[in-house]
Amino acid sequence: MTTEPLALPKADWPEWLDDYVRGGLRTAAETVAQLKAATPGDTVEVLERWNDADIALRDAGSAAHLFAEVHPDAEVRRLADELLQEVERARTARDLDRELYDLVAATDPATPDDASARMRAHVLRDFRRAGVDRDDATRDRLREISERLTVLEQEFGRTIREDVRAVRVPPERLDGLPADFVTAHPPGADGLVTITTDYPDYLPFRTYARDAAARRDLTAEFESRGWPANDAVLHEILDLRDEKARLLGFDSWPDYDAEVKMIGSGAAIAAFVERVAEAADAAGRRDLDTLLARGRRDDPTAAHIDRSEVGYYTELVRREQYDVDAREVRRYFDFSRVRAGLLEVTGRLFGLEYRPVDVPRWHPEVTVYDVYADGERRGRIYLDLHPREGKYKHAAQFDLVGGVTGRLLPEGVLVCNFSRGLMEHQHVVTLFHEFGHLIHHVLGGRQRWARFSGVATEWDFVEAPSQMLEEWAWDAAVLASFAVDETGAAIPSELVDRMRAAKDFGKGIAILTQVGYTEVSYLLHQDRPADHDALVTAAVSRHSRVAGLPNTHFQASFGHLAGYTSAYYTYLWSLVIAKDLFSAFDPADLFEPAVAQRYRDRVLAPGGVRDAAESVADFLGRPFTFDAFATWLDRTPTPVTAS
Repeated sequence: MTTEPLALPKADWPEWLDDYVRGGLRTAAETVAQLKAATPGDTVEVLERWNDADIALRDAGSAAHLFAEVHPDAEVRRLADELLQEVERARTARDLDRELYDLVAATDPATPDDASARMRAHVLRDFRRAGVDRDDATRDRLREISERLTVLEQEFGRTIREDVRAVRVPPERLDGLPADFVTAHPPGADGLVTITTDYPDYLPFRTYARDAAARRDLTAEFESRGWPANDAVLHEILDLRDEKARLLGFDSWPDYDAEVKMIGSGAAIAAFVERVAEAADAAGRRDLDTLLARGRRDDPTAAHIDRSEVGYYTELVRREQYDVDAREVRRYFDFSRVRAGLLEVTGRLFGLEYRPVDVPRWHPEVTVYDVYADGERRGRIYLDLHPREGKYKHAAQFDLVGGVTGRLLPEGVLVCNFSRGLMEHQHVVTLFHEFGHLIHHVLGGRQRWARFSGVATEWDFVEAPSQMLEEWAWDAAVLASFAVDETGAAIPSELVDRMRAAKDFGKGIAILTQVGYTEVSYLLHQDRPADHDALVTAAVSRHSRVAGLPNTHFQASFGHLAGYTSAYYTYLWSLVIAKDLFSAFDPADLFEPAVAQRYRDRVLAPGGVRDAAESVADFLGRPFTFDAFATWLDRTPTPVTAS
């Protein structure tokens, strides 16, 4: 083992990836064999050997998963998918190995330190949740289910990744779009302009295009990605998850999945959904009434606002009533300056330095930095931030290497799909959000046990640090440090004040839309209906009251159903915590060193070595509450201009 970063190849990617992943698999298998063959040692000795196997499997799986999503060569992506299946088969075999379970269970629970005791308890819990204590036939079926789910979840994600759709329109239907967008989308030989469902096209078009029919056409394509191919895939995924949960003694998949999360049970998810829906109801009604009133100025017969209209009319209301024109705001957010500003802001906040390094990477647009704290290298980060064919279509942080104290530096990858020129401020916020995961991975990457390294808390906490970091992308002083227009003038503080007021408009619908997605995630797993479309339409429209588009199939491209399964509620649960965490910071000085350092040391640095609620309480001096979130929802936005 070494504390040097992983050396990626300059070429020969298939050979390197195959050797790296298979090498990890061999190491894991050899370590498990040695563990079984050795004379039983004390608890820590057994856990150390387990840790060695854990490291090998985890890093092999991380590399395969990452390059299946981002590598520009389709052959490398295909190979990565196959290798990931092998890693998951090895992990499933280990977790169902009764001899190995008995060996760990026979160790003394009286370990010399809390982290080791937690490690032992989590390993045994993972064994139980895999079904190691079931009879042979049940274990065989659980193995089949796990292996099949790996294949299906890959297929689900790959279909979304590769299904880039488009509408082709005459140039005049770009009316309302910013000039740089129009320039970047010249007509083709047939005189038509191609607008794709990738985010740099989709977000501006649905926000600014005055042509309602064109917006509706693009939205319909966006919300039907993955259809019909993913329909049967999703049905099988849901059925297999339910079968697995029941074989393990649970009433449903949500109950199985929630057992190891902060929320605790499937029923608690349903209760939480209703609590948030009730809290956001007044704000949602207020927002929708305002949008509908504005829509009726264009069409007096309008009876509702639909999914293709909500972004457009939200932007109009913000422009007309809050004096915020997002087309003008984006002038201040040149991508290169935003990226540099992000590094400066987070470096100052967390006491970090980012040093660019010229090392092999999978695409020329990927930038790489070594991360230093107190003059010591703490990790390496890769920023892969622009769309390309075959690449992951959303925004996420991927692990490459998990940190282990004295052995491995944490390495993480930010994968997004932003414009190469001017960015929407919404995308600036997204960049800050996703970078929060990357910081958590690096700062939480000094752990003895790989099981607790980085973003290794309960899964319904992982979004909270990222959601809190979004607040820095709304601060006037922070933005003025990097947001400048083409003349070099910084974004005016008065504009940022109006942006913040405008942000409060629409939050009710935004939260209720998330509630709808949460209910989709939960009920698809809880009820497993034959007709997914009907459930999705009912859940999303019931909460947000924004009408869906006919003949669309949102769930077929709802990629979070693969990774988050029934736990999409995580985003709302974490947001409740994030609002409470942010209440500890002084809005007049978001860089106040004592608070920032305490947050870094007590929330981020522990990784998963203790429960998330304990880390939050350690930082706040009390358990987290719903209060800050409710107060934020109740805050009524004040227009600055007459409607």
